[in-house]
Amino acid sequence: MPLIRSILHMLWMTVTVIPWALAVLVFSLFGSSTQIYWMCAGWLRLAVNGGTVILGIKNRVTGMENLPIGETSAAVLLVKHQSTWETFSMVTLMPHPLAFVFKRELLYVPFFGWAMSRMDMIHIDRSQRAQAFNKVVAQGKRLMAQGTWVIMFPEGTRIPRGQKGVYKSGGTRLAIETGAPVIPVAVTSAKCWPRKAFIKKPGIVDISIGKPIPSAGRQPDELMREVEDWIESEMHRLDPEAYASAGSTAAR
Repeated sequence: MPLIRSILHMLWMTVTVIPWALAVLVFSLFGSSTQIYWMCAGWLRLAVNGGTVILGIKNRVTGMENLPIGETSAAVLLVKHQSTWETFSMVTLMPHPLAFVFKRELLYVPFFGWAMSRMDMIHIDRSQRAQAFNKVVAQGKRLMAQGTWVIMFPEGTRIPRGQKGVYKSGGTRLAIETGAPVIPVAVTSAKCWPRKAFIKKPGIVDISIGKPIPSAGRQPDELMREVEDWIESEMHRLDPEAYASAGSTAAR
């Protein structure tokens, strides 16, 4: 049954993304960047709702009260990254538009990438590190001034369940440069949607939003260590089974 459900959900996303992306491309000729964003968010909500109905995956969100209040409030969301699920879900959950920082190669993915290219995001060339970060800061300041929040995955890539990647300080550097608070987010999506796995399993994905951490007067590495400590501690609390098995494997 999980295999059949996974095939049906993939078909659901494929069938819906093509007309949706084409509609975005046409609408982008005259629509505003905010309107385009929420139009794209509509397809992501369709994908998440399809995941709930077809795959049996449900989100359980805590900590929404920790999000900054105000139309132009700034925030840098630093999120645990385990699967594609949270990249879809975060957009559907947040009250503000989100700007992802991602490699520009994703813009060339048919339909999905084409629609992304019409959104006001931060796409970078990873081969030019210094210039890439300067672009992140410049665009981050502009976007946050208009009420868009920047979202980054500090581990840089999807991490297997029960494991920890290397937390890079790019997100905290951006927060310090812009004066925005950091919002740490723990996500247990790999319980249902494992990294690089086609077959998904029904279940509950916990999304825990931490309290804002001020960035003023902080050092990037020191601030990232605080973010890392909170996220990893929260991951152990939310998914103790995964970390218990990881610990026993390491002991052997």
